[in-house]
Amino acid sequence: MRLQLALNVPDLTQAIHFYEKLFATSVAKIEPGYANFEIAKPPLKLVLFESESADRLNHLGVEVFSTEEVEQARSEWEARGLSVVEEEATECCFARQNKAVTYSPDGTMWETYHKLADVPHAPDQPMALESPTPSQVAQAPRCC
Repeated sequence: MRLQLALNVPDLTQAIHFYEKLFATSVAKIEPGYANFEIAKPPLKLVLFESESADRLNHLGVEVFSTEEVEQARSEWEARGLSVVEEEATECCFARQNKAVTYSPDGTMWETYHKLADVPHAPDQPMALESPTPSQVAQAPRCC
């Protein structure tokens, strides 16, 4: 079993290059305006549709079960040339979490996170960024 996520992306080629780096895997299928990935870890079928639609997911994430796994994801993403923000004990979605956050070329937020504890409140919702600069990424509120 694997989760399938379908995303609208404005530049298919740019998106393919990003997701190849993010997941360290090659695209499985490419058709005009379409691509998909069959990712083993995490088990995921990622489908990309080239579209100018403003409708995109807010962000996507992978929950892991240790802070070491968050650190491993951060290290791997950075080694592949991605800009990553590391957050420790951040409060988000009624939980305290450690996380690594990166953004795709179209501004979609991706995070790997480990829930440390539940908290009784939720902070402001995340801010969508179009092609964020490293400074914007560092300052943007992020929440799952």
